[in-house]
Formats: sequence, C-alpha cells, structure tokens
Amino acid sequence: MTTDVPFPAPGREIQTLDVLSDDQAAAVLDLLGEATRADGRPAVSEQGRLQLRGGSREGVRHLLLTLSGTLVGYAQLEDTDPVEAPAAELVVHPSYRGQGHGRALGAALLAATGKRLRVWAHGGKSAARHLAQVLGLSLFRELRQLRRGLSPLDIAEPVLPPGVTVRTFVPGQDDAAWLAVNSAAFAHHPEQGALTQRDLDDRKAEPWFDPKGFFLAERDGELIGFHWTKVHAEEQLGEVYVVGIRPDAQGGGLGKALTAIGLRHLAAEGMPTAMLYVDADNKAALSVYERMGFATHEVDLMYRTES
Repeated sequence: MTTDVPFPAPGREIQTLDVLSDDQAAAVLDLLGEATRADGRPAVSEQGRLQLRGGSREGVRHLLLTLSGTLVGYAQLEDTDPVEAPAAELVVHPSYRGQGHGRALGAALLAATGKRLRVWAHGGKSAARHLAQVLGLSLFRELRQLRRGLSPLDIAEPVLPPGVTVRTFVPGQDDAAWLAVNSAAFAHHPEQGALTQRDLDDRKAEPWFDPKGFFLAERDGELIGFHWTKVHAEEQLGEVYVVGIRPDAQGGGLGKALTAIGLRHLAAEGMPTAMLYVDADNKAALSVYERMGFATHEVDLMYRTES
C-alpha cells in the first residue's frame, strides 16, 4: 500500500508493509546505521531491529518513506499490547532531516492507528521532542540509561538467600522455564513481559549472545530469578540486559546478588563500563542501582496521544 499524508513533498511516498524483503531490510539497516553514526545511539530499539527480518510478525508493520525512489525514512509500528495504544519508532536519514519527512511519517502513523499512538524518542533529543509537540503527543514515559565504571570493581561479594544456587543458562534446556519466570517477573512491563520463544530464539542467534553471561538462580530445583548480561564489544560496554525475580521470591536480596554476579562477570570480561535501562518511575530499582554506583547517562522518552 502506498500513501501520502497532509504534508506533501515532490517525489515522496510512504509505503506500509507487513513484511520486508531482504533488500528492503538491508536498506533499512543501512539507514539505521547512518542515523546511529550521526546521533551517537540507535534510533530503533533492539527489538525493532530484530523485527526487520524473519518474515511476518503479528501486529508489526513497516513504513518506508522514499524520496524519488531513495529510502530516506523508516517507521515501525507494533500493535501487540492488549491494553496500550500501538507503539512506534521512527527515523529519518541525517542528510534529509528538516524537510518535513519526520512529520510525514508521524502523520502516517497517526492515520494508521486512528490517532491512538505511542512513540519512542530515543535519547530525548530536542528535534524529537519538537516533532512530538507538532504531532500533538504528550510525554508519557521516561526510560533512563544508567552507567557506572567497572574498574576498580567496588562491589561486595554477593550474598545469596538461603537455599538458592546460581548456574548459567543452557540453550534449549532452560528456554521454557526462563520464559515463564520472565513473564511472571515482568507481567506489568509491556515489552519485556511479552517475550515469546521466537523472541528468545532471535536473541540467541545474535553474535553477542553468550550463555556464560546468562545467570539463573534456583531454589529446590525451580528457577526463581535470573540476570542476563550483554557485551557490546564495539562500544566496550557491558550491559545489565535484564534482571528478573519471580514475584514470590522478591524482597530477599536476590536481585541485588544477581546484579553483583553479573557485574563481576562483565568486569572479568574486560568491560570498563556497565550500563542498564530502568523506568524513571521505578523508584525502588533506581535506588538500588544508585546505591551500586550507577548514575543517569541519558534518557529515552515515550510520547502518546491523549485519547
């Protein structure tokens, strides 16, 4: 389907697709790479990048903005949350910004969702904030990226609750149990809690995946918590990718112990800095991480329509 929006420009077209061809996906990844080099951080999340390939994804649509046949803008729309409005991410090639293409993509997203929309602005840059204002969107969520140095590693030896042991993830063997605990731990979280086997398989297929950095906590043979770390080799960053504790095992210090275990692993891998993401309104988690030496590095902002 090809459409235009109320902000026409000569030669501009916006195509909405359920599936991208290999060539289209490669072109989008090239565009994202150019934007990342210009902005210093990705404009589309890891989940969004994974959803570019591998065929149709339920609830996911891709908007390709071309100018005289050249791809200059991209947006991804995901409508999988049973309660919240569809969520989107969008990017315009750095050489084509300031020409109304972002506004055109935003208007196309609003039209596609009946003006019921949430949009991420990664890095919270002023241009993204201005576009949200132009589109009539209001600030809804703030996701903070925290960082701390790992050398020297001034973190006390982790103390596990009584009866708890920790081992590393075994691909295939631990998939179902991990998905169940992840879903329970993040039942309130619209992205993390909805991960499926396909999402896990996508991540296991990524070059960065290393089960040695994926720690599982068990009690009486049952999985009750985990800390999945990630190494960004090019940036020399270790990430507290996700820490989750089964609800009935929360409050006993397991999360702090697992975090310490993961940080020690990242330090042993030679990472000079650790990072993590946490919602600004999660005061309890922010307090824990700040006591562990983390401080805010930058923010991602989500905007939404009022309806």
